[in-house]
Parts: sequence; C-alpha cells; structure tokens
Amino acid sequence: MKVSIITPAYNAEKWIYKTYNSINNQTYSNWEWLVTDDLSSDKTLDILNELANQDCRVKVFINRENSGAAVSRNNSISNATGDFLSFIDSDDLWLPNKLENQLEFMGENISFSFTAYELIDSNDLRLNQTVDSSQSGSFSYQDMLRKKATLGCSTVMLRVSSFKDIRMPLIRTGQDYALWLKLLKTGHKAYILNDILTQYRILPNSISRNKIKKAKRQWSIYREIELLGFVDSTINFSYYAWRAVFRKV
Repeated sequence: MKVSIITPAYNAEKWIYKTYNSINNQTYSNWEWLVTDDLSSDKTLDILNELANQDCRVKVFINRENSGAAVSRNNSISNATGDFLSFIDSDDLWLPNKLENQLEFMGENISFSFTAYELIDSNDLRLNQTVDSSQSGSFSYQDMLRKKATLGCSTVMLRVSSFKDIRMPLIRTGQDYALWLKLLKTGHKAYILNDILTQYRILPNSISRNKIKKAKRQWSIYREIELLGFVDSTINFSYYAWRAVFRKV
C-alpha cells in the first residue's frame, strides 16, 4: 500500500527540510511526497527541487499564481497515485512511526483516521500541550459541526477508494475542516488514534492563534459552505465556542 503525502508550501525555507526529514525517517517507506509550491519568494522551491533530485519519491509542483493552500493541496491530490492520502503542512513534523501505526490502526475497515498531536514552537521546543490525546472512538458529521475534536490536518489519513471527491473547497482558510465535513457528510466517520504522532508548529502570525479570525472562519463555513440556516449555525457555533474555551486537550 502506497501513501501519498500532500503538502502545500509557501516561503517555508526555514522548515521544509525538517519536514522532509520527518517523512524520510518514517518506519514505513512506501510513500510519495507531493509538494505544491505557491510561488514562494524565498528558497523553498530550490530546496524542494534539490530534495526531488536526491529522492525520487519527492514530487514538486508549482502554482501558476499565488493561490492559497486549498489550490496547492488540490494540485498535489490530483497528482497522487497512492492507496491512502496523508497530509502534512510544510512546517509540521511527524514522529517516525506515524505512518506505520496509522496504517495498522486503519486496517481493512477504517477509511478516515486522525491522530493526537503536540505543539512545538519555532525552535522545535515542545510546549507541553497536546491536542485530541484524550479523545476516543469516532466522530460523525454532526460531531464535527460541533467541533467535538480538533482533527489536525497534519494528522489525517484517508483511504482513497472510499471517497469519490477528496478535493478541498476553494477557500483561503479552513479548507481542511471544510473537506472533513464534506467527507463525513457521506456517512463515513473519522476515527481517532490518540497516540501523539505529529508535532504541530505554532508560529506568532498563525491564524490558528487568532481566536477572532478562527471564529469568523467557523461561522463562514457553517453559512457559506455547509449552507446551514441561521438557527442551526447558531446552535453549532455555540458548541464550538464552548469547546474552544473549555476543551480539555
């Protein structure tokens, strides 16, 4: 079974080699890494091309214009040849047994899985905070409307044959969450492997650290992508807001 690893990259020269190393150090080696560069203005593309010359499993693509992470991920997805899709952002890291453990967890029956993760800073220092590590079981479309799990993008693995359309909605932020909703709406559930297998990098300018922007994004997805009515959107947003404040990670 081959795993296609999907990454968007933009001005990631400081991190991209570390991300590659965390993939290259996986105990499971049957993978391809498909990276789409979003017209970086630094040396990201040079580094990627160097890696591709050294490792035939690395495949590099370039957007015609700066288009955002959704377009970049979709371009990589359209070129994927694996049995599974796995996602990692250009500044995140995987622990060495991530792919092997997740594939074993999914077995023959699970189509959508994600793992717990821990937070690190710009210097790779652990911040002593984990996410989804106390979760268990599986999550439905309705569960994820209410954000009962965080479901980090760099932790997700999908069985390609189980889904007709794995393209992300073309929105600038929150496209990963919108995709999870689209897939779960088909009746599949997302199963948590609550081992900490991913390190998610927190940077000062990250939208994930801006609670107001996150809240606006959440509401927009309810109304503009999921086309929920005002009442349903308000109910789900109330659950989201409560969990954002009181969630035990």
